[in-house]
Amino acid sequence: KPRNPDYVAKLLKELSLWDKKDSKIMTLSGGMKRRVLIAKALAHEPQILFLDEPTAGVDVELRKDMWDIVRALRAGGVTIILTTHYIDEAEEMADRIGVMHKGKIILVEDKAELMRKLGKKQLTLHLQKRLDALPEALAGYRLTLAPGGGEIIYTYDTQGERTGITALLKDLNLAGIRFRDLQTTQSSLEDIFVHLVRQR
Repeated sequence: KPRNPDYVAKLLKELSLWDKKDSKIMTLSGGMKRRVLIAKALAHEPQILFLDEPTAGVDVELRKDMWDIVRALRAGGVTIILTTHYIDEAEEMADRIGVMHKGKIILVEDKAELMRKLGKKQLTLHLQKRLDALPEALAGYRLTLAPGGGEIIYTYDTQGERTGITALLKDLNLAGIRFRDLQTTQSSLEDIFVHLVRQR
């Protein structure tokens, strides 16, 4: 595809290269050279783009610029295959995730499905009064009493039809346990990655 001068100019500006457009590449800093390589890969407006760790060792500003460009390309229908060691980057950018361990692909899955299947949710209850131990009546739940006894953590399956939270709250009330606040959290992609690798 012939290069579009307007698109190239836009790209140079997005990558903060516009004021360096007439500079020789050997005069540029390492970060600027990385930006030039990225601009070169994008200059012909590819429909499929391979990016091998494009943000490894770059400054925060370039990393943010790259994320913005990848988002825009993806929104425009470009297929992007990106390798990264930054799990937060994969979680932010990807529609599908492939996990490699010791040079082998151990899993490829839609991100949402992966999070649903392997993710865990936790409900943390901040208690009004500290407990020394969990009552026997609550033994049927996957509960952990936090060190200090001020919080109960309930881990539940995201795939289950029912979370069990309603029943738990009822049983806590029957056991005379009161809480002042609660919050829910879900496994991050990093948690899932660590879990997968530990299973190997």
